[in-house]
Amino acid sequence: MTTTLRRAEARRIALAAQGLGRPRPAVVGTRQITSTLRRMRILQIDSVNVFSRSHYMPLFARLGAYDTALLDRLAFSRRPRWVESWAHVASLVEVADWPLLQFRRDAAREKYGTDDWAQANAALLGWLRDELAARGPLRPADIEHDARAGSRGSWWGWDDVKNGLERLWLMGDVAIAGRRGFERRYALASDVLPPEALHSPVPRAEAIHELVRRAAVAYGVATAADLADYWRIRDRPAVLGAVRDLVDTGELEPVVVEGWRVAGRPAQAWLHRDAARPRRVDATAVLTPFDPVVWFRDRAERLFDFDYRIEIYTPAEKRRFGYYSLPVVVGDDVVGRVDLKADRGASALRVQSAWWEHGAPADAAERLAAELRTAAEWQGLERVTVSRWGDAADALAGALRAERHEHPRNDAAPSPVTG
Repeated sequence: MTTTLRRAEARRIALAAQGLGRPRPAVVGTRQITSTLRRMRILQIDSVNVFSRSHYMPLFARLGAYDTALLDRLAFSRRPRWVESWAHVASLVEVADWPLLQFRRDAAREKYGTDDWAQANAALLGWLRDELAARGPLRPADIEHDARAGSRGSWWGWDDVKNGLERLWLMGDVAIAGRRGFERRYALASDVLPPEALHSPVPRAEAIHELVRRAAVAYGVATAADLADYWRIRDRPAVLGAVRDLVDTGELEPVVVEGWRVAGRPAQAWLHRDAARPRRVDATAVLTPFDPVVWFRDRAERLFDFDYRIEIYTPAEKRRFGYYSLPVVVGDDVVGRVDLKADRGASALRVQSAWWEHGAPADAAERLAAELRTAAEWQGLERVTVSRWGDAADALAGALRAERHEHPRNDAAPSPVTG
C-alpha cells in the first residue's frame, strides 16, 4: 500500500532535508560550510548583486552570518575544493563530483565541439589552449588576439575569445581557477583539478543513477520531475530507470502527497528512506530565488503554494513584488517575500518592498525583522530602512523600528550585474 503524506509533512521533510530549521552554529568555519554544501551537493551561481551574490545566500539561510571569504577560498582559489561546473546550471560542485558530470561535458563536446562555429574557429580554440598552457589562469581581458577586434559572435553576444573559452569550459578542456571580482579566470583543467577527478569518468547511466539518488537525499520527498530538475537531467526515461532501481533496493519508497496532482490525478512521488520526518520545523530564513528549496518553481508551488517569478526584466511599473524579491521562510512554510537592496554608500539595507503570503503567523514580522538585522550585520550595513510598498511593509517597519524611505517604484531600477 502506498503511503500518503500530508502536504505539511512533505514541507517539513523537504526543509529538514535541506538543513533549514536546524540550530545555527555559534561559530561558522570551513567545517560547517563544507557540511552544509555537502547536504545540498550543489550551489547555483548567479550574477545579480543587488543584496548579495546568490551563491552566498543559501549558506546564510542555513548557518546565519558567516565570513564569505571562507567560501571564496573553497571555491575560487587556484586549486579549489569546490569547482564551477554546468550542473543545475552554472554551479559549484565538489571537485570529487567532477567525474559524475563527464556525460554532460561529452554532450557539450558533441554540440559545441564540431558545429559551424567550432569548425570556423578551430585555430582560435587551439590557440586559446596554448595560451592557457603557457601563461596559466587568464581572464578574457588578459588575452590579446586578433579575434577580439573582429566581429562579435552570436553565442550570448560575446566576442570570439569569450565564446571559445566558454565552449572549452563546457567541454571540460578548461576549468575555472577562481574569479577576479565576478570575472572568471580560465585555466586548463589539468592545472585546476587533480588527476583522479580528470581521469575517472563515470559512465552516463551510472552517473545519472547516482545524481538521482543524491537529489532524492537532498529533497527528502520528490516527484520524478523534481529529481530530474535538481541536476537538469533531460532524459526522463533514464531518471525513471534510476528511480525504479532505487525503489528495488529499498532506498526510495513510493508515496502520494496530499494535493500534489498531475493532469488531474495524484502525482507519483518518492520518499528517501533516510529522510527525517520531523513533527515540527521552526526555520526563519530569507532565500535566494536560486536556493534548492524554491529553484524549481513547480515544486515551490506544490510544497508551499508559492508562485514565484523573477521580475528583474519586467518594466518597473508592471512589477508586482519588486526587482529581485526573496522568498521568506517562517516556521515550515514560505510566508512572504522581501525585495532587498544593499545601499553601501548609505550603509543601509533597504527593504524595497515586503509582502505576506497566505498563512503568515502572528509573529512573522518580528521574526523576519530579526533575520534582516542579522542580514544587515552580515553585509556590514549599519541600519535597515523600509519603504511603504507591500502589505507587510508597515508591520515589518514597526518590528524593526525602522525609518522609512521613498517608494522604489519612483526610482529607476538598477541594471543587473553580469559576469
